[in-house]
Amino acid sequence: MPGVRSEFSRRDALRCLAGGAFSLAARGAAAGRPNVVLIVSDDHGYADLSCYEHPKEVSTPNIDRIARRGVRFTQGYASAYVCAPTRAALMTGRYQQRFGFYTASDSRAGLPLSESTLADLLRGHGYATGAFGKWHLGLEMPYHPLKRGFDEFYGFLGHGGHDYFDLKRQAQAYASIWRNGEVIDDSGYLTDNLGREAVNFVRKHQNRPFFLYLPFNAVHFPLQAPPESIRKFDTGKPDRDIYLAMLKHQDEAVGKLLDELEKLKLDRNTIVIYFSDNGGARNNASNNGALRDFKHSVYEGGIRVPFLMQWPARLKGNTVFDSPIICMDVLPTVAAATGAPLPAGREYDGKNLLPYLEGAASGPVHEWLYWDGDEGKRAVRNGRWKLVDNGGRIELFDLEADRSEKNDLSAKDPAAAGRLRAALEAWRKKNAPRIRQVAGPPDEDELDRPRERKRRKKD
Repeated sequence: MPGVRSEFSRRDALRCLAGGAFSLAARGAAAGRPNVVLIVSDDHGYADLSCYEHPKEVSTPNIDRIARRGVRFTQGYASAYVCAPTRAALMTGRYQQRFGFYTASDSRAGLPLSESTLADLLRGHGYATGAFGKWHLGLEMPYHPLKRGFDEFYGFLGHGGHDYFDLKRQAQAYASIWRNGEVIDDSGYLTDNLGREAVNFVRKHQNRPFFLYLPFNAVHFPLQAPPESIRKFDTGKPDRDIYLAMLKHQDEAVGKLLDELEKLKLDRNTIVIYFSDNGGARNNASNNGALRDFKHSVYEGGIRVPFLMQWPARLKGNTVFDSPIICMDVLPTVAAATGAPLPAGREYDGKNLLPYLEGAASGPVHEWLYWDGDEGKRAVRNGRWKLVDNGGRIELFDLEADRSEKNDLSAKDPAAAGRLRAALEAWRKKNAPRIRQVAGPPDEDELDRPRERKRRKKD
């Protein structure tokens, strides 16, 4: 079918036959409501998983297990080029611009209370719900995870990154570590702690359906890792070595979680989704491979991200899906898989991916995809064509022939450029103004561009 291909080897096929991968037992497991594990990496480079095209120093054997047992998306997108707006779209299944959440500092206003979250949906459907990591969707108690559908929370509320070792109470409560509704003092390495909390949640709720949201702050700046882990790498670039050590800890945390699911025999009927909230950043030494540019950009390096999904009871392993998808697809896909009804009277922009992954639907999942951070950087994709608008400078790319966006075709095909630009402007007119109307300090994620950091040092 278009967009889907298999990477089965003969050994994989024999293993599946021996294990009864698609047996009656598996179909029986699928009849029960699946558990849902949603893992978000932070500022993760497109080439920094070893199940994708990657440099030799990258090794992520545990995260790769998700691809081996499920689907690897080659054109998976975040809905924004910075962290918080993508998380807003992920939690709602809707373009974040619909409710005015354009950029990272809009997290200071919080995800509007008029929006329902994936956690609201699943808790209302009888699921235990837990979030462990970086929230970035509101600082005050009305916007706290416990008020947005989660039963349990361990992590921090904002902004951007967090020190990985200093887990003591901070002057601002939002920068402190929380356990449920209270600020706490903690110790250890934060990535390891998040993995620990995720495993404990699975053990605690193994006898009922659960939704586990695991938004790591790794591999976001600051670059910090245990010295003994950093010493395992020698790329000749100190920052890159630290980044790889941070990624190693994230991979190990994911491995412990996957191991626990297998140990408890929950893995076959658990949906596991892994992706990054935006492209790799310049300031964390990530690698976006052949993709152009980094975080803070509407070129592919800022928005195309590693994206994986497994559900062994329903989806074939070692599958590659080549058609464009986006983070908003998670909510309607999970809703369809769990049988959770979507609220009436609400328009969703995400699509249920299951018919495409199982062969019941063909063609593109999305005819159009849009990006806009309300700061002069916008983009639209329609099929193979992508238009980029950087402050009025228009570029047109054929992504099927030029994923690195090297060849601007806007002068050669002004009709295509005009068509995409008109669609982008029509979409923008339907969106809400920014929710953060009062001027205030920028978010940390809005200050990690090299040019802006230099300017800030001068001020």
